[in-house]
Amino acid sequence: MSGTLFSLEVEPQIPEQLTRLSELANNLLYSWDRQVRGLFFRLDRDLWESCGHNPKLFLRRIEQEKLETAASDPIYMQDYNRVLSSFDTYLSFRNFEGVEGLLDPNQDLVSYSCAEFGLHESFPIYSGGLGILAGDYCKATSDLDIPMVAIGILYRRGYFHQSIDGEGNQQAGYISSRFSDLPVQPVLDSTGVQIMIPIDIPDHSIQLRLWEAKIGHVRLLLLDSDTPENSEEDRKITYQLYGGDGHTRLLQEIVLGVGGVRVQRALNIEPTVWHINEGHAAFQVIERCRELVQSGLDFSAALEVVAASTVFTTHTPVPAGHDVFDNDMILHFLADIVRDLKIEPEQFLALGASPLNAKGFNMTALALRGSRYCNGVSEIHGGVASVMESYIWPQIAPHENPMKYVTNGVHVPTFLASEWMHYFDLTFGGGWRFELRNEEYWERIESIPDYTYWSTREALKSKMIEAVLQRITQQHQRNGCSESQIGRLTQFLEPKQTDVLTIGFARRFATYKRAMLIFTDEARLARLLNDPERPVVLIFAGKAHPSDHPGQELIRNIHRMSRKPEFEGKIILVESYDISLARKLVSGVDVWLNNPEYPMEASGTSGQKAAINGVINLSVLDGWWAEGYNGNNGWAIRPHGSNYSAEFRDREESLELLDILEYKVIPCYYHRNGHGYSAGWIEKSKSSMKSMLPRFNAQRMVMDYVKMFYTHAAERGKQLNASEFQGAKELAQWKKEVLERWPQVSVARIDEPVSTLMKGQPLVIEVAVQLNGLRPEDINVTCLIGSENHDGEVQRDSRNLLTFNKILEDGRALYCLSLIPNLPGLQAYMIRIYPYHRLLSQEFEMGRMLWV
Repeated sequence: MSGTLFSLEVEPQIPEQLTRLSELANNLLYSWDRQVRGLFFRLDRDLWESCGHNPKLFLRRIEQEKLETAASDPIYMQDYNRVLSSFDTYLSFRNFEGVEGLLDPNQDLVSYSCAEFGLHESFPIYSGGLGILAGDYCKATSDLDIPMVAIGILYRRGYFHQSIDGEGNQQAGYISSRFSDLPVQPVLDSTGVQIMIPIDIPDHSIQLRLWEAKIGHVRLLLLDSDTPENSEEDRKITYQLYGGDGHTRLLQEIVLGVGGVRVQRALNIEPTVWHINEGHAAFQVIERCRELVQSGLDFSAALEVVAASTVFTTHTPVPAGHDVFDNDMILHFLADIVRDLKIEPEQFLALGASPLNAKGFNMTALALRGSRYCNGVSEIHGGVASVMESYIWPQIAPHENPMKYVTNGVHVPTFLASEWMHYFDLTFGGGWRFELRNEEYWERIESIPDYTYWSTREALKSKMIEAVLQRITQQHQRNGCSESQIGRLTQFLEPKQTDVLTIGFARRFATYKRAMLIFTDEARLARLLNDPERPVVLIFAGKAHPSDHPGQELIRNIHRMSRKPEFEGKIILVESYDISLARKLVSGVDVWLNNPEYPMEASGTSGQKAAINGVINLSVLDGWWAEGYNGNNGWAIRPHGSNYSAEFRDREESLELLDILEYKVIPCYYHRNGHGYSAGWIEKSKSSMKSMLPRFNAQRMVMDYVKMFYTHAAERGKQLNASEFQGAKELAQWKKEVLERWPQVSVARIDEPVSTLMKGQPLVIEVAVQLNGLRPEDINVTCLIGSENHDGEVQRDSRNLLTFNKILEDGRALYCLSLIPNLPGLQAYMIRIYPYHRLLSQEFEMGRMLWV
């Protein structure tokens, strides 16, 4: 048949009684409120699935008759009104108790910028971990009612849709979204016209349309260049998440950083804290400085104002993961901004300078220089980042530089299975939702009867198997497999037969995540999986970046393994991993496997999602698991670190992995002792759930940011803004003087050190400092005293400040200390000096220090 195929969508007229379904469809509260989603799902299950769980699209395509039937169904209407009541209560209830004394909800506002937000599978403006983390952050912020506005980009194409062909090759497909299908609305001016934000680049201006998505209480403002006012080339800037070449990526980051600031100015939004989540949004630092310089402040003082109220989070564990742009390209596209900053190009490029690339502009370096509060996303990653970024603070030991850490957490209402939520409601009452940070509260997990706990876990496993079976069957059918082949490849995926140990490995396929580690000894693995009395199934899912060919080879290798006779039906590779499949896997498998190359896992959150559902982690002690593992709540693979070759590490850690499986995991799961369940397994599973729920949830994460960073950033920002920026001017001038004079500053001890003291006798220290024109109050002189560690450093017991005494005849400044040591016996002490000013946000932010 030839001819043109026309499409037509006949939309229903929503009955008056159900008009607020549209309101529910336009607030992403539905992404974590299952009762809201249930109102749509119940109307037409098949349509709900075919619409990708998108309530807005669903309402345009549902049959008129089904809406009419629901409107006349008293049970549906009762549920509808109950959901609306809960929805209205959530949005109207203002709960500021959590931030009382920390942030002022009437004055303070957090601006949170990120390149992607993973909120729900119906809103594809995310690719993976960074986006899911940002989405969870917004949801938890809404639950805590912390005043925040989020800034991002509205992409036509989010991350790619993955399919895997019959040879195991990943196929990347892209679906362009219609904005009318997404939970966004245009932001209009007072005349009803959509607000446009201009950004000038050489020769022309780019126009950006403004959209808004609602995430409970939180506004997510999104920028889009795909508008007729722009050239075809400029319309492509925001077309695809992380799409295009370096030129397009740079323009995307200009849109996010510069455009993000201008959006908030256009809406009269005045944040007191600016949070840059990964370096993509770092150009906001430059735009905010430009505003201040144009109002009359010099650049150095402007940078102090901006940095004092800026928080930066890095998620990258390797130097190659940072965005670095060519200096010439930077100066080309930002020429107007550099001119407005009234600084030389060399000074501007110095903001992005790093040891990585002498001719490149590093966005992480810019974010670090433009913020006073910075962090990694786990304790280990904070340490890695403090070393990797130590060039910002060259004379400060990495463990003391300003790089801190806040360990990531997950949004419990999104990822805790509905079965557990219903059980908690019935057994603990609805108040459990307000106890997510209370570790003592979650000890009550132990009170759940073992048989109830096991049956809940089995029900979740059955739902997971059903979802995987449906996907994998469709996958094999598309790839031309026969019915008999499909039967063999899915023989252990039977929703009613849940008594097979099932291990999940689902995440981005990158080489450092070592998806193939478990296959190091194929014969041994085959023996373990094929024990007829104790069978095991491995489920793999995940995407490799389209340009990551080694990552795609991992997928092909796992596919080949799954087709070997000894692994048929025991190794399952599921395509198109997304939030929807993730919710099923993290709640339904028995064990969550994670074996990254240490210390490459910045944090990882999939294991947290699994743990809160009672899934037991088997993981390398890296990222969050190094903090979460307590000996009873899972199994740990001990990492070997970079002192050993990659081959040795892989061999030893794969051996330990298989040992743990053979001698601990499998016996524990199948040890029934006359029961229909394993009491030892339930004990470990309960320990997982109760220890993880209060420690690794997103509310705890958000409150860590509030307490550690937001409160201080808001306060310091206000200080430097006060009295026409007097504090910022003073601090900038002081820093200039210190940096100019520090190279000729020197320090020496002038008293005679003693090696023995009697108990109660004071230790007297006298230090002379050549100030080179600095004032005595411009530096701190401190003595660290304690025991000596194996690295020859002081394991600090106390830190003592020497006081300025006088100027010596040779012009040096004398600082003195008399103290009685606290510790008995042999001890060690060291003396150091560093710049000090009352307006510094961090003690060592100058990055300068000298030791005696």
